[in-house]
Amino acid sequence: MTEGARLREDICRIAKSMFDRGLTGGSSGNISARLSDGTILMTPTGSSMGFLDPARISHLDENLTLLSGDQPTKEIPLHTAFYDTRNQTGAVVHLHSTHSVALSMLPDTDADNMLPPVTPYAIMKLGRVKLLPFFMPGDAGMGDAVRGLAGKRSAVVLANHGPVVAGKDVWAAAYAIEELEETAKLALLTNGMDPRMLSPDQVGKLVTQFDVDWG
Repeated sequence: MTEGARLREDICRIAKSMFDRGLTGGSSGNISARLSDGTILMTPTGSSMGFLDPARISHLDENLTLLSGDQPTKEIPLHTAFYDTRNQTGAVVHLHSTHSVALSMLPDTDADNMLPPVTPYAIMKLGRVKLLPFFMPGDAGMGDAVRGLAGKRSAVVLANHGPVVAGKDVWAAAYAIEELEETAKLALLTNGMDPRMLSPDQVGKLVTQFDVDWG
């Protein structure tokens, strides 16, 4: 199996799993992954993550010209902003997951680091998660906002919209965005209950031991 064929299958398998577990519904959410030749595979616009056809995944050249497949998601600027500012990015996943969106709407959510230190895993997989303002769907300003972070964050949440996570490959990005959603769920479940969080010292040790990008 070629690299492209394998990656198409992985994208569809991951997308269906996320859809089936309610992490994104309807025709929301999108995934992209970069091939070794610099071209990009991306889920098509208006498609459901639960019913993707590997043969219809959009294949774009380095100039974002469509080589094959259906027209890509309108969120291209959001995805390419991560590829252009983080050299280690091999894939980007964007969901409309419920708990992440809900947490983005609360007035006391820290915009610079929106996930409280509930468990070590979100820290290890995500580092600090930036809460970005609301943008109209498809607005190229989302990509500009990510570029404004200068590659310092691998994960952001678009207010009232959903999370976006970059990873070294499509599996890493998928695992990280699921950790983001689960941590947001825990934050909401314990909101107002004065939960016992990880201490600053414990967070610091995690950042050091696991070489977390804590910019």
